[in-house]
Amino acid sequence: MDTKWMERTTLLVGQKGLEKLNNAHVLIVGLGGVGSYAAEAIARSGVGKMTIIDGDTVDPTNRNRQLPALINTHGLKKAHLMAERIKLINPEINLDVIDSFKNPEEMQLLLKSKFSYIIDAIDSISPKLYLIQTAYYNNQRIISSMGAGGKMDPTRIKVADLSKTKICPMAYYVRKRLRYMNIFKGIKCVFSDEPAAKHSIMRTDGSNYKRSAYGTISYLPAAFGLTCASVVIRDLIEWKEPKYGIIKEKKK
Repeated sequence: MDTKWMERTTLLVGQKGLEKLNNAHVLIVGLGGVGSYAAEAIARSGVGKMTIIDGDTVDPTNRNRQLPALINTHGLKKAHLMAERIKLINPEINLDVIDSFKNPEEMQLLLKSKFSYIIDAIDSISPKLYLIQTAYYNNQRIISSMGAGGKMDPTRIKVADLSKTKICPMAYYVRKRLRYMNIFKGIKCVFSDEPAAKHSIMRTDGSNYKRSAYGTISYLPAAFGLTCASVVIRDLIEWKEPKYGIIKEKKK
């Protein structure tokens, strides 16, 4: 096994931390601006098994923010493009690729398998709710990305329980709908308390459960995805922030 490429990670998280990552299975649902960067960060961390899901293909409008979107990948499946990239990062990874959208029944069946962590990078409300609900009632650990559209300032990104979110319109709708499912807290999420630029919203054709979309900038969805990945990695290795005392100068 080639472990040289994990040398810097091992220095930071230790051999035990690396083993925990190698033994983990992370599910990532959605490989757009948030999910593609989350998937790459998870792959580069040394996680031993990943399942990635996305039924969409690359559209020219994706090129401003999505990792697999290039001028020569238009029309190609995002899931296969990310799978190829992940395998080039870590050829030894155990990778399951699902290139179709999952309906509620299929999601329930999938989540009967135990995952170490789930990253919800879905940008449509209904499928997002199905995933969160199913994960919650199957006692699966999940980090859910809220709305990254219409935002410009990555320093406003926060991690909190969904019940503690504010400002974010997507978080508001998800919270409201989850209450009808008797889910009031216990969903960790990434959100921004920066108000969304209302002038940037547009109506869509309603395909894939999506009726509207905000304008986006290159780095903001990526920052959301990397934050999601960081939560997963830190939780998997049970990371404790080092405590440093004051370094006193020796008396001469």
